[in-house]
Amino acid sequence: MEALVHAGGKGTRMGKCGIEKPMMKVGDKCTVERVIDALKGARNVDRILVSVSDNTLETEKYLKSIGVETVRTSGDDFMGDLHQALGCLNGDYVLTTPSDLPLITSEIFDSIVDYFNPRTMDSLLAVIDEKIVRGIGITPSYVREERGKHWVLSGVSVIDRKKTLAGE
Repeated sequence: MEALVHAGGKGTRMGKCGIEKPMMKVGDKCTVERVIDALKGARNVDRILVSVSDNTLETEKYLKSIGVETVRTSGDDFMGDLHQALGCLNGDYVLTTPSDLPLITSEIFDSIVDYFNPRTMDSLLAVIDEKIVRGIGITPSYVREERGKHWVLSGVSVIDRKKTLAGE
């Protein structure tokens, strides 16, 4: 499965800290590199594409220097960037992830792809129990109730590329 990493946003919630969000260091590596490393180790991922924009020129430069494939998108809005990037991919389904999940692992990506069943699902949104998110001191911006539990979107998903491009 192809993977798309979103790294072209404005990072407005970070404020003006002088560094692009994908380039924020966690330990000895930037967040986008940690996500890419996890994808490279995932047994279900055979291609990685990172969407960048004028908002993340340093990220683009860095990724190119380490041999990571990028696509330049407008950086204006998430859905527009998603459509631009999906047009550069070929697979029926795409694993998508934000670039700011520095603790994600290859095993998590594999579990998500393994759980996805294209015969019964058009897409899959990976969620996290709200209690876990709040338990580490994060206030979620969006919570969804499903089957009596509260869930927070992780940002990771598996989507039908053609249906998404067609607006379905």
